[in-house]
Amino acid sequence: MQVTTVGLDLAKNVLQVHAVDAAGAVVVRKKLRRAQALAFFTELPPCLVGMEACASAHHWARELMKLGHSVKLMPPSYVKPYIRRGKNDAIDAEAICEAVSRPGMRFVPVKSKEQQAVLMLHRTRALLVRQRTMTVNALRAHLAEFGIVTAKGIGQVPELVARAFGESHATPEIPAIARSAMAPLVAQISELAKQIHQIEKELLAWHKTNQASQRLATIPGVGLVTATALAATVADPLHFKSGRQFAAWLGLTPRQNSSGGKDRLGSISKMGDRYLRTLLIIGATGVIRYARTSASVRGAWISSLLAKKPARLVSVALANKTARIAWALLARGEVYRLPQAAGHELTAVA
Repeated sequence: MQVTTVGLDLAKNVLQVHAVDAAGAVVVRKKLRRAQALAFFTELPPCLVGMEACASAHHWARELMKLGHSVKLMPPSYVKPYIRRGKNDAIDAEAICEAVSRPGMRFVPVKSKEQQAVLMLHRTRALLVRQRTMTVNALRAHLAEFGIVTAKGIGQVPELVARAFGESHATPEIPAIARSAMAPLVAQISELAKQIHQIEKELLAWHKTNQASQRLATIPGVGLVTATALAATVADPLHFKSGRQFAAWLGLTPRQNSSGGKDRLGSISKMGDRYLRTLLIIGATGVIRYARTSASVRGAWISSLLAKKPARLVSVALANKTARIAWALLARGEVYRLPQAAGHELTAVA
């Protein structure tokens, strides 16, 4: 019996294999140590290998593809319905083997090393930004105990520090021991800002060498961080049939709860890539803030929406349109052009 389909459940040190033949009969069911995996798949004829899109999955996919196998990655949530009973590695591998052979299954594109490297920069930057936010909030809380409060925003941190430690703005009422306690926080904020800036310089260098990222940056509300994240995540835009499917993949389309011929649409599904979805919504919020005072076509269109809908809902709607435009630019190799006349917003893609 020849193996045609393999379900591979990944872990740090042990991999579980569930292999079947063309008739669906089980041929192999075994555990492999990490060091044994490549040797095992080298002995197999080219076959379909399914894996969940989890940690190390893209690495294993690249390695198995080098051996001539067809590798498909699936979201774990799409594999879960095929688990019949219980939970262990063997059951998971069997469910993966079953799911990968389904004709309606949706797959995750395998990322290259370059894509993963750029996305690693994004993950590191996001972690540093969270750490900076936590540290700034801690500093604000400490200074508030002594009556020092400034406006919100990362741009107000220098004023906050100056009022507590600057020679001309220092507050004498703050005890010296309290200043000693806050000094490490100030130093940490400064160091985190330098590290974030260095990562953004590396992202800019990659952006200048990537045409897709440069085209994406022409879209209003898409800056360096969003453009590089989109370009690194979506290597093949034709993996999606349309801009709407791409927006749905990002979780920016309404969740349906329809029955009996009645259509009911709820809030957005929030499925897919949370990081990209967040970046697009933040960018859309910035566009709306600017458009409130703009007399452009975009400003008029957004103002008409704001007159009928809450600002948060308009931000999500604009993020949805931005996602569709991003897909169109990637799929067609074109750049964004501003609308020339009043009409439907964000339709001018060329």
